[in-house]
Amino acid sequence: MDIHKIDWSAIEWKKVRDGVDRKGFTGKGATVALHRLMPNHTPNPHSHPHEQILYIMSGTMKLHIGDEVHIIGPGGLLLVPPNVTHWGEVVGDEPVMNLDIFTPCRPEYV
Repeated sequence: MDIHKIDWSAIEWKKVRDGVDRKGFTGKGATVALHRLMPNHTPNPHSHPHEQILYIMSGTMKLHIGDEVHIIGPGGLLLVPPNVTHWGEVVGDEPVMNLDIFTPCRPEYV
């Protein structure tokens, strides 16, 4: 059995770009990533072959998924299908903490 205990506080934040930091953990089939987004960060439209489940822990995000726009706050979940262009923008002055789950795994996130 291959079991790993994760302590988020022991994983260092990595700067993705100005206003966006990340820490992550990858298993054999999925990746979990914690993101910290600051107000006024530069949006980054992108797509990837991974399914992404996005969970907002704190703050509010305006999320662009394909042609749709969703505003979600704490406790909100959103599914981003594979290969769909998407990006998010912080709404208001509060930083956003969100947890992303990707499948298949994204080893480049660790």
